[in-house]
Amino acid sequence: MGEGRVLVTGGAGYVGSYLVPKLLSAGYSVNVLDLYLYGSEVLETVRCFPSLREIRGDLRDPKAVDTALEGCSSVIHLACISNDPSFELNPNLGKSINYDAFRPLVRRAKRKGIRRFIYASSSSVYGIKEEPNVTEDLPLAPITDYSKYKALCEKVLEEERAHNFATLILRPATVCGYSKRLRLDLTVNILTNHAINNRQIQVFGGTQRRPNIHIEDMTDLYVRCLDMPSEQIDGGIYNAGYENHQVIEIAEMVRGVVGSSVEIIVKPTDDLRSYHISSSRILDELEFSPKHTIPDAVSDLANAFTAGLVPNSMSADKYYNIKTMQSLELK
Repeated sequence: MGEGRVLVTGGAGYVGSYLVPKLLSAGYSVNVLDLYLYGSEVLETVRCFPSLREIRGDLRDPKAVDTALEGCSSVIHLACISNDPSFELNPNLGKSINYDAFRPLVRRAKRKGIRRFIYASSSSVYGIKEEPNVTEDLPLAPITDYSKYKALCEKVLEEERAHNFATLILRPATVCGYSKRLRLDLTVNILTNHAINNRQIQVFGGTQRRPNIHIEDMTDLYVRCLDMPSEQIDGGIYNAGYENHQVIEIAEMVRGVVGSSVEIIVKPTDDLRSYHISSSRILDELEFSPKHTIPDAVSDLANAFTAGLVPNSMSADKYYNIKTMQSLELK
């Protein structure tokens, strides 16, 4: 059973809303700091836990951060303006949340006695690599501002690492699968949505590789990293992915689950950028190995659609980060 209180920033987000119930069920007390831009109902089923505290607030607000850190011994930092289009919509806003607020958060955490800080970076920090195995030792070469600030935050956290302040950087692949705060702007989730609701998938190019990890595995990893002795994870940097598949292969997997009547249409594109990562280090050092496949994620999504849990999936803003950010006046 878990011990102590954990702050999850972005705890009402796509990954956070899946992680928070898991932490509570594991015995952890949880503080959530979130703006709840995508709705507060995503945590409705766990509000019965007296060990859950929710702070509606902005990472850039020192008072909100101090309140959120109260009583905690660990932080899992998920909150950010997520994905390149949302970041590019307002680069100054993205920088202020994703980067400018980061060192103040880390330093406040240290002053409040936090002993473990887990940072959700991104596998996109590598940029495009030709090497067959993109390992943690390769130089970072981010090609977007979103990825650049993820990489810069890694450097900040390494600088702030100290005695009794263990740090861990995880570089997740693209997360896939169903969550109550569902995103339908991620490769596997996009293709599944179109397969189920349009009976047609459009693939642009198709030869591009994309690393993915099931949301069940990714959230299991966060819990596992809280459970481990701090000396085992302190200063660690790990890729966290499962398999690197071409987009056309992912489309075929989706069709394999949803049904053979789904049509796959391949269209040309000038953007054939491929991303891939090796997750051998996390297996060797932390003994973490994902257990859920892309077809598993597709099946979970398909079941959610069938159960009516994803209404208006082709049009509702809440499933698409860029649409939600466009409709808000966040500054």
